[in-house]
Amino acid sequence: MTTSNAGQDPSDPAGWHLTDDLTHFLTQAGPFLHSRPALHTLTLTLVETLRICGPHAYGSEAPVLGMLKRGDEICATLFRAPPHRLNLTSLTPEEADTLAAHMAGLGHQLPGVYADHSTAEAFAAAWHRRTGALPTLRERQCLYRLDTLTPPQQLPEGRARVASEQDRTEVARLYADFAASIGEPPSRDPQEWADTRIASGGITLWEAPDGTPVAMVGVNPMVAGQIRLAIAYTPKHFRGRGYAGAAMTEVTRVALTAGPQEVLLFTNLANRTSNGLVQRIGYRPVANFALLDFSPATAGAC
Repeated sequence: MTTSNAGQDPSDPAGWHLTDDLTHFLTQAGPFLHSRPALHTLTLTLVETLRICGPHAYGSEAPVLGMLKRGDEICATLFRAPPHRLNLTSLTPEEADTLAAHMAGLGHQLPGVYADHSTAEAFAAAWHRRTGALPTLRERQCLYRLDTLTPPQQLPEGRARVASEQDRTEVARLYADFAASIGEPPSRDPQEWADTRIASGGITLWEAPDGTPVAMVGVNPMVAGQIRLAIAYTPKHFRGRGYAGAAMTEVTRVALTAGPQEVLLFTNLANRTSNGLVQRIGYRPVANFALLDFSPATAGAC
């Protein structure tokens, strides 16, 4: 990719600048991302993973990073790790249209977009106008912030423990099963994902009295004063017994000991059980997000 490491991309007078230089991106866009860490939590954790694991953490192609500049001020960012969806911070419809025009003009092929609901809808409409690709809503999510942790009155049998290297195969399997359960390909190789998470102490298992892992909860490292729970999964045959709530409560409790300004998590709004659970243990809604997929343009579309 041809990049510019200083100032505005001259090929885009609207102010969008794309780069594959993570250091440059963090230097330029870091203060903007840190200014609203809850709403920018996904981008913050994605770029932190790149910083720790290298440019191919999410696939063989280097990620595309982007910034919208108004004078010397950054007012929006994008993150794209092929072959995954485009991730955006909040945009106005006009900003979404200029970005769609810029990326279409550069020949980018996008499988979808993930952003707060209004931004995702605005970009999807602009991408359709520019490319003819048809957007389909895949999932609506809610971002939650912890208010006051309220543990369940009664915990299930068993205990929580942080996963170790001996759990590598089981953690990788649970991660792959989680991805399959939501109809998404794993964002990373399951074994690599397990290795990275285990090395950072980022996986907690709830195990039954006989030692069987019956639920798994992940957590991202703290960045910009926020910690976000990253995955909560209970195999189907173990659901309805309180394992996920117990594990999430323990992970949240441990996260609070690190002194974050915020503890966050996302849920699928279609899953009433999960949304009820996180609210019972003390999380409160912040904003709605949306994942949209793009199908190829129909013949003759422009």
